[in-house]
Amino acid sequence: MEATFVIMIVIGLVTYFAWQRPDLHRRLMLNPYDTVQHKQYYRLITSGFVHNNSMHLFLNLLTLYFFGLAIEQIFEAYFDEMGLVLYVMLFLTAIVIANIPTTLKYRNDPNYNSLGASGGVSALVLTFILFDPLRDLCLYFAFCLPGYALGGLFIAYSIFMSRRNKDNVNHDAHLYGALYGLVFTLILRPNTFASFIEAIF
Repeated sequence: MEATFVIMIVIGLVTYFAWQRPDLHRRLMLNPYDTVQHKQYYRLITSGFVHNNSMHLFLNLLTLYFFGLAIEQIFEAYFDEMGLVLYVMLFLTAIVIANIPTTLKYRNDPNYNSLGASGGVSALVLTFILFDPLRDLCLYFAFCLPGYALGGLFIAYSIFMSRRNKDNVNHDAHLYGALYGLVFTLILRPNTFASFIEAIF
């Protein structure tokens, strides 16, 4: 079984059981105040395995399905037997890295909470775009653009919405997860950047 399916199953099961136990749900989500003040650093990773509602879970799992499987295959092609390990490492570390700016930003606010796998999923999406920038990607199966254009818009939108800070979405996690995906991939395979530039120009 592909690692992507295993990750999806684990996320689905953890989210489901957390929904049945609100106390567990609260303990697993990211609360920056508790993370820093009470040294509950496990929340940096566990928050990626719980979701707010069924739509939140569905959208993350759907995106993980398409881009996770693609990156898993790409990594196995480029990095041989280490590809699977690197793929899982990318996803898990992206969740943690994406949560760090939020944790620092809201470390004195005991009422702020965040949850979801979006940081890890964003890393996979931007990693895919690095390898295949001209592939058309569609937002909710309707609005389609070449990957490099959609990726640029996604980053710009995340920055804008983070500064606006008027909804309940953790745009910082989206942004830093996406940027981390780029950095992780370019450290592993620096010539990917040259291939990316050559493809779009």
